[in-house]
Amino acid sequence: MKETKNIRIKDIALKAKVSAGTVDRVLHDRGNVSEKVKEKVLKILAEMNYEPNFMARALGNKKEYRFAALIPDPAFDAYWLDPKLGIEKAAKEARQYGVNVSPFMFNPYDVQSFKEMAEAVTQSNPDGILLSPIFYREVLSFFETWKKMEIPFVLFNTQIAEFDPLSYIGQDSYQSGLVAANLIHFGRPQPASILIAHIDEEMSNAAHLIKKEQGLRNYFIQNNLSEHYEVIKVELNRNNYALFVEQLDAVFESNPQLQFCFVTTSKAYEIAKYFEQKFINHIKIIGYDLIPQNLHYLNKGAISFLINQNPLGQGYWGINQLVDHLVFKKEISAIKFLPLDIVTKENLNYYIDESMLYNRF
Repeated sequence: MKETKNIRIKDIALKAKVSAGTVDRVLHDRGNVSEKVKEKVLKILAEMNYEPNFMARALGNKKEYRFAALIPDPAFDAYWLDPKLGIEKAAKEARQYGVNVSPFMFNPYDVQSFKEMAEAVTQSNPDGILLSPIFYREVLSFFETWKKMEIPFVLFNTQIAEFDPLSYIGQDSYQSGLVAANLIHFGRPQPASILIAHIDEEMSNAAHLIKKEQGLRNYFIQNNLSEHYEVIKVELNRNNYALFVEQLDAVFESNPQLQFCFVTTSKAYEIAKYFEQKFINHIKIIGYDLIPQNLHYLNKGAISFLINQNPLGQGYWGINQLVDHLVFKKEISAIKFLPLDIVTKENLNYYIDESMLYNRF
């Protein structure tokens, strides 16, 4: 096999019978090269399997890059701790290339907090932005502003494709709803009654949760099972816990036949806690995310399945997409879906060990 890793620009120039500067201009698409020469150089590059050393180039570049990470504050919701840790890990690795990542954290239950932090990001005029656009309506005007300012932005956790972000990192929300429905179908071939529980979200402004619900419902439609699976939806809010319990009481009193509960947020533990208090043990819970409260009830058997959305990876790869695009000048994929892992009490330790290793930095 031909050795290609030590090919230099001057080797390409020698074979093409042009200057090293001309090859460099072709590589960086800087113009001032005739089409004929450009085609000749590109052909030789392909023949010699030339791969530029992106890291060496970035290390030699004195430019500094400022990234903004617009993320929910984990102090309000433990789920967001893992994306924050992933971002910090990626930021630490990218520091050697002149990258500095500044966090802009907002209250995920306060629209005004998001708007203020998004405006602060805009005023800082960063080279790139990573964000979780959990407030759909409010983020759209910022997308327009950042587009005009020519600031590339990467989305994680919530996919909004209409405004052409640089990239999206995270789960396929619709697909995860299909996964949940498939688990229910295997667990109870038919018939079955299912509760979809949306907790602490304004559904009209939460596109990712709507997609999860659609995925679950469509699984039964696509497999001609709709008449055998009754799906009931409830929107709950914990701001008033007494009312939260009251709503659940009403749901379960009106629907004693319920056998499954699909929680579309990371709050499956709230349903498990309610079941524990009410001595309900016949309803299986499917939820999301390996936060400590969920793991407690998964280990007890109160939660049957957790769909892991890899929030650590979302934060980590989100920053790396910006690094690849802005620092290494690489082409990046518009979508990077992360695997949807089904976690049970029996395989949980593998994910806990992986998370502990990942956080050791």
